[in-house]
Amino acid sequence: MLTWNVTYHCKPGQRDAFYKALCDLGVRANSLTEAGNVKYDYFFAAEAPDDLLLVETWTDPAFQDAHCKTELFAKLQALKARYCDSVNIDKFNV
Repeated sequence: MLTWNVTYHCKPGQRDAFYKALCDLGVRANSLTEAGNVKYDYFFAAEAPDDLLLVETWTDPAFQDAHCKTELFAKLQALKARYCDSVNIDKFNV
């Protein structure tokens, strides 16, 4: 199992707009249908009003790698460029 904690550091005041854009694009719903996906959930940081946390879990790193090559993932990159200042990723193999 592979879990990624992805922290999106949004531009000031842009977290809600970024989350709405992710929902409108269907990132979570589509990712949950991909082979090997176990979890794909977003969380709002109570102490950091511009941060959005994504916790995604895959049965095998190859499935997560395939996810990163989808058309939807490419569209996500455009949203990140528009709404985020930076992104941190913590990776865990269980």
